[in-house]
Amino acid sequence: MDQQKIRNFCIIAHIDHGKSTVADRMLEITNTIDKRNLVEQTLDSMDLEREKGITIKLKAIRMEHNGYQLNLIDTPGHVDFSYEVSRSLAACEGAVLLVDKTQGIQAQTVSNFYKAVESGLKIIPVINKVDLQTGDLEILKNDISKTFGLEKEDILCVSGKTGQGVEDLLNKIISDIPAPSGQKNENPRALVFDSYYDEYLGVVANIRVVDGEFEINQNTKLKFMATSIISSPEEIGYIKIKRVKTGKISTGEVGYVATGLKDIKAVKVGDTVVLEEDNSSQPLPGYKEIKPFVFVSIYPIDNSKSSQLREALEKLSLSDSSLSYEPENNTALGFGFRCGFLGLLHAEIIQERLEREYNLNLISTTPAVRYKIINTKNETLFITSPADLPDITRVKEIQEPWILCKIVCPALYSGPVIKLCTERRGLLQKMEYPNENTVFFEYELPLAELVYNFFDDLKSVSSGFASLDYDFLDYRGVIAVKLDILVHGEVVDPLTTIVLKNKAPEIGKSLIRKLKDIIPKQQFAVSLQAAVGGKILAREDIPALRKNVLAKMSGGHRERKDKLLEIQKKGKARMKRIGKVDIPQEAFRQILTK
Repeated sequence: MDQQKIRNFCIIAHIDHGKSTVADRMLEITNTIDKRNLVEQTLDSMDLEREKGITIKLKAIRMEHNGYQLNLIDTPGHVDFSYEVSRSLAACEGAVLLVDKTQGIQAQTVSNFYKAVESGLKIIPVINKVDLQTGDLEILKNDISKTFGLEKEDILCVSGKTGQGVEDLLNKIISDIPAPSGQKNENPRALVFDSYYDEYLGVVANIRVVDGEFEINQNTKLKFMATSIISSPEEIGYIKIKRVKTGKISTGEVGYVATGLKDIKAVKVGDTVVLEEDNSSQPLPGYKEIKPFVFVSIYPIDNSKSSQLREALEKLSLSDSSLSYEPENNTALGFGFRCGFLGLLHAEIIQERLEREYNLNLISTTPAVRYKIINTKNETLFITSPADLPDITRVKEIQEPWILCKIVCPALYSGPVIKLCTERRGLLQKMEYPNENTVFFEYELPLAELVYNFFDDLKSVSSGFASLDYDFLDYRGVIAVKLDILVHGEVVDPLTTIVLKNKAPEIGKSLIRKLKDIIPKQQFAVSLQAAVGGKILAREDIPALRKNVLAKMSGGHRERKDKLLEIQKKGKARMKRIGKVDIPQEAFRQILTK
C-alpha cells in the first residue's frame, strides 16, 4: 500500500460514550465484516467486556475505504486503563474525540484530549448519539469549542446506533489526518504497542512499522532491542477481525509478528523491533514506565494451584504491562502474589480474568497503596503491604501518595461533591463552570481515600452523573499507624492495615465485630483484639462451644456431675492456653470483601 494512502487513528472518549458502537458502524460501512456476522461491540472480544459494556483492551483492525487503508485502534475509556490509551496514541497520527450528546464533556474526555495533543495527533471532534432527543446540540458544540479551543464548524455529528454521519467521519479521517511519516528505504524499525501469548505461535507482538519493510523468509531474523532476543518469526501480517497472514508489512502500517518465542518475558511493550544484523538503528522512544497505584495480594484457595496462578499472571502481564506481581507467602493463606494495579476496576478485572480464563478460585486481600517510609537512620523505603511497616520506634516519618483528582458533574450536585471530598481530606484547587449546568473540580486527595469506595460514594451523591480522572502528584507526610488484628493472641497478617491514627479505634472495633460474626465457635473461648503497637484498642470474645458432658447421665449424685463439669472446665482452660484458632478461608473471603 502506498504510504500516502495509509491513515492510522484511534477513538478516544470517556467511558460509555459509544466508541465501540461507532467502530461497529465503521466496520459495517467499509465491509470489513459481513453485516450478517456483525455483533454489538465487535472489537470487544472478551466476555468481560461484553458483560460490563466497557472496553478493557485496545484493539487494532484494518479497514479499506475509497482506496485508503484505515488502521483503527479502539481504546478503553475508564481511568484505570489509561495506559492502554497512551500506547495506542503512539501508534497513530490522528484521534477521533468522541463526546456523548446526552452526557457532554466528562473527566476522561478532557484527560484523553490532552494526552492526544501532547502526542502531536490531529484531533477530529465528534458528537455521538445525535439520534437521541435528550441533550442540547448547540450548547454542547459551544462547550467543546470553549473547552478544547476547537472550531465549531469542525465538529461532526454522528449516531453509532443508526450509522448517521459515520461515512462522513471516515471521509474526514482520510482528508484531515496526515499520512504516516517514515522512510521506506531505511532499515526496518517497528514499535511494539501490544502483545499476547498464543499456544501455537508463542508471543504475538502487535507492531507499528516506523521505517522500512518487514518481510518473512527463511533467513529473516528479528531482534528486540530492549532484551536483545533474536527470533525467527512464524508469521507476519495484519489484523482484520482475525489475523491475516501476508508475509510482509511496510512503513506506516499496523500489523503483527508471531515471534515463535515461548518465553513470555522476551517481548516488552514499548520495545523496538529491528533485523538481527542491524547494529546502527536507534531504539524508538517507547513508553514511560507505568507505576501501580493500588496493591492487592491474591491467593489460590487451593494452594496446589499456586504455580498455575504464577503462569496465569505471567501471560496476563504480557498483554497488560501495567500489571506487576511478586511472590508472597502467608501463614494463613499460603503462597500467593502481591499484585500492583492502576486502580480498583483494574484489580477487579484481572481477578475475574484469572478466575474465568485460567479456572482459578482466588481470594484477595483489601487494597492498599504504596507508602514511603523514612526511618530513624534517614533511609527511605517503600512498602506495599501493611505488614511490612517497621516498628513505630524505628520510623521517623510515614508519607502517603497524593493525587490530583478531576471531577465533572452537574452543577446541581456540587454541594454533596464538595462535602464528600472535604470529608476525604480533599484540598480544593479549582472550581470552574464551563456552562451554567456543569461544574469542573480539581481536588488534591490522598490516594488511600480514593481506594476505599470513593468512586461509589461519588456516584451515590451525584445520582450517577459525576465522572473522575486522576494523576499522581507526590508523597506527603501523614500521621498513620499499623493496625493489627489479633485472634487468640496471634497477629493475623492479612487483616493488618495502615490507618489514620485518630481513626484506628473506630476501624479496629468495626473489624473485630465482623470477625466475631464470621469465625466459628471453638472448644475454648477466643479473644479478638485490635491493637496498635501493643496497645489494645478494642476487644470482643467468642464464647466456647459447650459440649453437654452430662447428657449420658441418667441420674447420679450431684458430686459426680460437678466432678465432670470441673474436668471439662480444666480441659477448656488447657485448650485455651495451647489451642490454635484455624480461621477458615471463607471467613477471610467474607471479611476482605466487605
